[in-house]
Amino acid sequence: MLTTCRHRAPPPARLTRWAARGISIIEVVITIAVMGILLAAAMPSIGDWLRSVRVRNAAEGIVNGLQQARAEAVRRNRPVSFSLVTADAASPTELSNSCALASNSASWVVSLNSPAGACGTEPSPGGTLVAKRAAGDGSTGVTVAAVQADGTTAATQVTFNGFGQVTNGAAIARIDLSATGGGGRSLRVLVGNGGAVRSCDPAAASGDPRAC
Repeated sequence: MLTTCRHRAPPPARLTRWAARGISIIEVVITIAVMGILLAAAMPSIGDWLRSVRVRNAAEGIVNGLQQARAEAVRRNRPVSFSLVTADAASPTELSNSCALASNSASWVVSLNSPAGACGTEPSPGGTLVAKRAAGDGSTGVTVAAVQADGTTAATQVTFNGFGQVTNGAAIARIDLSATGGGGRSLRVLVGNGGAVRSCDPAAASGDPRAC
């Protein structure tokens, strides 16, 4: 019996030379240059997104603090205050024990009595502080401006009664938050006389549910 051997044809010389040559330095340089151009084009968008995230974190933290103060007031059937206070200059993730009130701070405390001198303590059910949050916990690089109902006078506190209503004079009615240095999205926190708290977007068009 005769056996026929079949030989596979060798690859074309051009393909063999290409496989042996690999990737040239010029191709690597061009690839890196294109990636650099794409990254440079995307950087402004990434920066704005990061700034918007910081503003959103600060707004959500403030809304949570206000809602917690109101809920505690209703639960305890007694006045509970939400206060904007200064953070520790040496450690932004901690609150200064002086607990100085500041209308331009993203740090806050929820307290049963005046928080002065007590911000360094830990919140407890029977203590002065019910809850606290330092701006360094995800809210750095954010500019804050809290004002009264007139829209111009600075405000630092809002107190809720047992019905969840705002009771103190010179209470916080609006808190504007934006990225320090500009860029990103700005947000606003509103506190109604009835105690309702909500976050909104000042740049949203009329009719948009996010609009202020």
